[in-house]
Amino acid sequence: MATIISPSLLAADFTNLRGEVDMINKSEADWLHMDVMDGMFVPNISFGFPVIDAVAKICKKPLDVHFMIEQPERYIERTAKTGAMMMNVHYEACVHLHRAVQQIHDAGMKAGVTLNPSTPVSVLEDILGDVDMVLLMSVNPGFGGQKFIENTIEKVGRLREMISRKNASALIEIDGGVQAETAPRLVKAGADVLVSGSYVFKAADPIATISELKRLKNVGKIEKLKN
Repeated sequence: MATIISPSLLAADFTNLRGEVDMINKSEADWLHMDVMDGMFVPNISFGFPVIDAVAKICKKPLDVHFMIEQPERYIERTAKTGAMMMNVHYEACVHLHRAVQQIHDAGMKAGVTLNPSTPVSVLEDILGDVDMVLLMSVNPGFGGQKFIENTIEKVGRLREMISRKNASALIEIDGGVQAETAPRLVKAGADVLVSGSYVFKAADPIATISELKRLKNVGKIEKLKN
């Protein structure tokens, strides 16, 4: 399976949001990743439903919505109304995680569960078969442009082994510090979906950068595009 690329809107130029979304539409990106932060669960505030609704009207790619907020289950139905494909909630933020996953599915979306860097993959042992995707944070959530946490490589391997052992079908998504040096190692370790923010949106040629990441699964490394 080719690597799924989900550029993170958080790194986009919000003074030119339509232009940034148009770029995503023209690119080989598979999804568009959207980070919702409340300033409580993480020490930052990003955007909410007015932005998601606006982007949903013009984005041709499925929306991969990642809630870094307290009690995200409060917004399941509202998220479904945006047309989001995936609703991703943090293990650390959901006391009744199994119920939240069920409610996300009942609302017609795919359910993702996110783990912070210090949370071991073993906590998913009893719910792994119910989720569509596990997002591993490879930086501490809340801000873009952070340094990649090296332990993530081993963590991906442990999660891949658990998925195989339990005969589950969950995808593995990585968010944080994904760029030319880390992306090949993450894919080799077993990652299926790469979220990349600054590396894509701040690139001289974002469309070419997305194409490089997209080819990663097949060639095992990022190659320079030929002119």
